[in-house]
Amino acid sequence: MLSSTLKSDPAASRGRQHCEDDRGPRGPRDAFQRDRDRIIHSVAFRRLRHKTQVFVAPDGDHYRVRLTHSLEVAQIGRAMARTLGLNEDLTEALCLAHDLGHPPFGHAGEDSLTEALAAGGGFDHNGHSIRILTTLECPYPAFDGLNLSWETLEGLAKHNGPVAAPEWALHEADAAYGLELGQHASLEAQLAAIADDIAYDNHDIDDGLRAGILDLDDLLALPLVKRHWDAIEDRHPGLDPDRKRAALVRDMIGTMVGDVLAETRRRITETGVDTVDDVRAAGRPLVGFSEGMQAEERALKRHLYANLYNSETLRPIRCGAKRIVTGLAEALLADPVLLPSGWARGDGETPRMRGIADYIAGMTDPFAIARYEEWVGPSPLPAARF
Repeated sequence: MLSSTLKSDPAASRGRQHCEDDRGPRGPRDAFQRDRDRIIHSVAFRRLRHKTQVFVAPDGDHYRVRLTHSLEVAQIGRAMARTLGLNEDLTEALCLAHDLGHPPFGHAGEDSLTEALAAGGGFDHNGHSIRILTTLECPYPAFDGLNLSWETLEGLAKHNGPVAAPEWALHEADAAYGLELGQHASLEAQLAAIADDIAYDNHDIDDGLRAGILDLDDLLALPLVKRHWDAIEDRHPGLDPDRKRAALVRDMIGTMVGDVLAETRRRITETGVDTVDDVRAAGRPLVGFSEGMQAEERALKRHLYANLYNSETLRPIRCGAKRIVTGLAEALLADPVLLPSGWARGDGETPRMRGIADYIAGMTDPFAIARYEEWVGPSPLPAARF
């Protein structure tokens, strides 16, 4: 367990932008617990159940979607935070919120939205997550956004490290909240980022094998996978392949988590940081994989990109998803009447494009398909395959 002075303390939070009327019932929750609960109760969080992780939702209900992925990230992140003695609630809040800004159809949708609305500043899902939480979700009577604590907004903005050139949405948030984008974030935010890596590395192996897109023999060419697979066979000779696959995912997660915990302790000892402010000013991430594990994890990522995310099998899905998002943007640009009331962002081309980005990014996969069929024509996505 790390020194308690490295743990983000809700009682020492830099606070919220808006003062709140706390005369209503609120329950015995601190600032970070309230942030987590506000995220869970948001409309944007509920929409994640119909947003693509890797496989478009019509392809089967056994595959991860953004919601299940976010829950799995939160489980891994919270377990590591507890072991290190860091703030579990802040870690969980950051894990649950990290993908809120994704548009329909995952990265394919984001690429198309960025291209279609480039003249208005483009689109970035991380900046849009902050925009959702500070501007677009409006459940409170006195202010827009969820009025989250500074530490939660800072952690979301910088969970992948300092941001040297923020796109427009993150730039606006930084101007409003002073997120100190040039520094690293808290240890809790760094944990959330690596929990995301651990979750999608391993769960995408599970989904890719289940779908028949990843080839087990090819995966076993990776030493990291082979070691774990052979160890499972030694413990459970002749185990059913489906159970063996599940054991592989569990064991690799456990190994990666153990490596992160040991390496984080080592880096903290090496740098001598003693406070949360020291962590931000350290000039390097203090949470991460060891050198050996990092090399193996990167090799695994390269394999997944080549053989799953960019596979020929999923190419029709990616292309169809891009056509849908591009078609929606073009339809809305051509006919402003299609944009529902409440999504206009002011006069001029840039505000109009940003309103369109807000609207499309909030769509679930099925809603985007339905609007495309209504405004453009038959959906280009192929029939369900899995």
